[in-house]
Amino acid sequence: MANSGKVLYIVSKLCVFLGISATFLILNNSLACAQQMSVPGLPALQVSQAEDGVQQYSLSLQILALMTAITLLPSLLLGATAFTRIIIVLSILRQALGTQQTPPNQVLVSIALFLTIFIMYPTLEEIYYSGLSPYLEGQMDVIPALEASSSVLKQFLIVNTRETELAMFAELAGDQPYVSNEDVPFNVLMPAFITSELKTAFQIGFLLFLPFLVIDMVIASILMSLGMMMLSPMLISLPFKLLLFVIVDGWAMTVGSIASTYLN
Repeated sequence: MANSGKVLYIVSKLCVFLGISATFLILNNSLACAQQMSVPGLPALQVSQAEDGVQQYSLSLQILALMTAITLLPSLLLGATAFTRIIIVLSILRQALGTQQTPPNQVLVSIALFLTIFIMYPTLEEIYYSGLSPYLEGQMDVIPALEASSSVLKQFLIVNTRETELAMFAELAGDQPYVSNEDVPFNVLMPAFITSELKTAFQIGFLLFLPFLVIDMVIASILMSLGMMMLSPMLISLPFKLLLFVIVDGWAMTVGSIASTYLN
């Protein structure tokens, strides 16, 4: 219970922190974004600098960043984690089984969410200890904390992104081949990661679909040879597909295979 509570605490804190990180990155891609957010004539939106050199943000500016972070959390979950690949594979698997709405969408989303937490936990834990924890304890300012956290997240995205997609978006952006991972900007990395995730998800879905397609074709051929053309092949093949999926322990194999495709 203590470990599970710690996991939920770290995940909740990281969600807020990553959302705030995305807010600052979107407002300005440079590290001088905080200074540019000061609005002359509006004391509620000011960034001041203390005597020790630490930047201080007004309460209204902090609330604005937090509210913006909340709206960005769904996009961050879809675009910078393993959620996209998992939910696509599970949806294709359900369609291959022919079970219509079983498992329902809420169950698939829950499975994808908790499996995403399992896959992303080493990365999120490293982000927590390298950026979030020092920031919450007052040992690090927000900009250095964002730098440390974004570098950890960038490393995860780059490792799990195909080189072809990364090269394609770098060419579209007019950039030269990058010397190191630190040189890859987020505006190139994010679409490359999403495209790579879509390609990998459909490849896995194709491999999952094949054995069930064979069963459908065999059942349809048997029914045609028996003259039972009015009987739906999908209705007859469904029990056989479920039996095959249960015998090979399909859910464990599918979930384990998805988790093993990621590198941390």
